[in-house]
Amino acid sequence: MYLKSIDVKVLGYVIMPNHFHGIFYIPDHCDKTINQILANGKRFIAYDIIKGLEQQQKESILQELFHSTSEKAKMSGKKHRVFKTSSDIKEVLSVEMLITKLEYIHRNPCQGRWSLAGDYTKYHYSSARFYELEKADELLTDYREVY
Repeated sequence: MYLKSIDVKVLGYVIMPNHFHGIFYIPDHCDKTINQILANGKRFIAYDIIKGLEQQQKESILQELFHSTSEKAKMSGKKHRVFKTSSDIKEVLSVEMLITKLEYIHRNPCQGRWSLAGDYTKYHYSSARFYELEKADELLTDYREVY
């Protein structure tokens, strides 16, 4: 919802157990930077995670997230720290680079220590099925529509 409201398009993604890969198209008329977009996205996701943990009465996890919050953050009203403050942002400079990044992120669930799927097109939390098997995904915009 948030991304659509500011006209940012998701061109590809993979959700991993401890990180996320995303490829976004930010139009020139968007008044937000990628850092602002990420910060807002993390904030909205964190609210949902905390809400779910509260509903499930996961007190030990909530306490861990509370204790990982700095005193300065607590003073400004933050109660839980859900995400680390890190990101590895790279600007996509060409269609070839975009395709290379898509191939990398789509294969990530099958690599190394993860082995989350034997076939990357079968990993549920990925845009690979959209591109490789032409399966509908309401979150995505086909990169060929914007490049």
